[in-house]
Amino acid sequence: YLKSTGQLDLLMPKNLNNTQFAESNLLLFNRVPKVGSEQLIELIRRLSVRNDFGVSRAPFSEPVRQRLDEEEQEELANQLLEYGEPYAYSMHVNYIDFRQFDLPQPIYINMIRDPVERVISWFYYKRAPWTAVQMYKLTKKFRKPQWYKKSFEDCVVNGDLECRYELDSKFQSSVVDHKRQTLFFCGHNPNCEPFNSNGALQLAMKHVEHEYAVVGSWEDLNVTLEVLEHYIPRFFRGATKLYFDVENGMISTPMNANPWKPTISTHIKELIRKNFTREYEFYNFCKQRLYKQYYALKNLYGYD
Repeated sequence: YLKSTGQLDLLMPKNLNNTQFAESNLLLFNRVPKVGSEQLIELIRRLSVRNDFGVSRAPFSEPVRQRLDEEEQEELANQLLEYGEPYAYSMHVNYIDFRQFDLPQPIYINMIRDPVERVISWFYYKRAPWTAVQMYKLTKKFRKPQWYKKSFEDCVVNGDLECRYELDSKFQSSVVDHKRQTLFFCGHNPNCEPFNSNGALQLAMKHVEHEYAVVGSWEDLNVTLEVLEHYIPRFFRGATKLYFDVENGMISTPMNANPWKPTISTHIKELIRKNFTREYEFYNFCKQRLYKQYYALKNLYGYD
């Protein structure tokens, strides 16, 4: 649509770059699970040496921070700012508005993935042997063997609770189910919890539009790297060259790949995809924004 109306030619980076509105040099990657975040964390780690900034991540043992009250949000925000500047930190946590606590807003980034592919990936990730071992170290318990052997297709067909994707459904237990990609962008508002809801969608899109410097995707590798490098140069200067470096690059070494994940039939994917309408609307919104940022670079620098 933008291309057909000629609007792409009018895009400029300065109008699409929220980095300029950040109030601190804290890069906060509040990562969505199963979007390839380990790959980006490793890229940031390597760039920290070249670009001279501090870096760390939340440990595996730290719980996903998705239901924090205002006091807990303020406490976490203060903890993150104690790392100093410039600093990059990665953790599973919903969006927090630092400004509501009179604290400097960080530079927010995140990644997205096809919603159905992401929930399939999560289903098999939590059943992978290395995840089971890590969880045992924390809980001193294993699940029953049949749970590890369960297939995603059987889970969907049988209507098991973990594979139900019902409109406006809430969290099933104290263990977050990771069905909602929008949740990490929406925040801790109770309206963010209902699955595939319009309220969560609207708030998530608002935050991406006004608060996130970049929301990328490994499905669009080159575009994501270019946008990260040009819109957040303090942290991502040289990212593309480093990623594709013949000897020491990352293109041939994907992080956290799961050989235990089988191929899922198109029929099953289509069966559940219709329940992710607003999740896909959000996913496509983020993709369009990423490409708008990319085309703005093309307009400015004149490259193809």
